[in-house]
Amino acid sequence: MTRFTVNGQPVHYRMDPSTPLLWALRDASNMTGTKYGCGAGLCGACTVHIDGQAVRSCSVPIGSIEGSFVTTIEALSRDRSHPVQQAWVAENLPQCGYCQPGMIMAAAALLESNASPSDAEIDAAITNICRCGTYPRIRRAIGRAARIMKGEETVAAAPPPGIDPADAARAVPALDSRSTE
Repeated sequence: MTRFTVNGQPVHYRMDPSTPLLWALRDASNMTGTKYGCGAGLCGACTVHIDGQAVRSCSVPIGSIEGSFVTTIEALSRDRSHPVQQAWVAENLPQCGYCQPGMIMAAAALLESNASPSDAEIDAAITNICRCGTYPRIRRAIGRAARIMKGEETVAAAPPPGIDPADAARAVPALDSRSTE
């Protein structure tokens, strides 16, 4: 029986202590924002924060984090107002999106420890794999998030989850009704 805190809520997992945190979060707590990628701690899709540090959850047995505080993408900011999330949207970063929760969690941890990282520092700290190759945009988004966190730049909050498709359609400008002849 393992006890720790997930997203501010105490949890008590009655699972084998060697169970990877990733599976406890996804299967027992239904927190599916943390993604399974490689299962070997190499790709970073499963990155969460444990006591404020970015950690690959597929490589952490739940028995090893007794009493710790875990934060997943679901609790980074419930309304997507975290500066990293805002910068991600402002830079039109995601393509397939699969790696994005882990990337965002890694970037948020980096910016908590280094408010103005250089490109080299970003490259060294963010070792997550993006199969779409959006690394230049990731660097730009992290730089933008740093400026947002310091109050040097503002952007509108990311759209809330669950936008009604009809509402999204209204946001697209209507086609010009004039003839093209």
